[in-house]
Amino acid sequence: MRWGRMSWLTVAMWAIGALNSDASAGTITGRVSASGVKDARDTVVYLDTRNDHTFVPPPAHAKMDQLNKEFLPHVLPILVGTTVDFHNSDEVAHDVFSPDKAVAPNLKFNPWLKGGFRSYAFTTLGVAALLCHIHTEMSAYVIVLETPYFAVSDATGQFTIPDVPPGAYVLHTWHEKLTPVSQPVAVHGDELIEVRIELK
Repeated sequence: MRWGRMSWLTVAMWAIGALNSDASAGTITGRVSASGVKDARDTVVYLDTRNDHTFVPPPAHAKMDQLNKEFLPHVLPILVGTTVDFHNSDEVAHDVFSPDKAVAPNLKFNPWLKGGFRSYAFTTLGVAALLCHIHTEMSAYVIVLETPYFAVSDATGQFTIPDVPPGAYVLHTWHEKLTPVSQPVAVHGDELIEVRIELK
């Protein structure tokens, strides 16, 4: 597994662990199936926290790399307020910018070479598409959420959201090409909740 894909999980786990010490916390796991696309990877699955808590962003930065003329990971969910470090691991220069000015109004970096990075703090909720002026085939997304309870599905559609406090939630999805869905889910204690999500 590439380091870039590990970074969002590290950040999410820090936020959850720092804010939840409830031994009765449960785990939500499941599988996303999708029609109309090759597979269900890169689906963001997250919980509606009912606006009853404000979560503190982690001090550790999330990471998105640029390697083999790709952004890694392609989809990066973060808690609002999180800073993302954009690295360049390629032998060629890259830049990063976002056309989504409502979410990332000042995200525009001049090109830099291998080994360097640039940092940006995402303080507005929403979806920020990422592009590179130099290599127009490159694209990625940062999904800025108000909750640390999220996951990204793998190539088989599997996902896991750990350490969820007891309560009734609404589970939501985001995918760059598929219609989002929502469904209720309840956590009653230290249990494993399995769900199935179908996207079209």
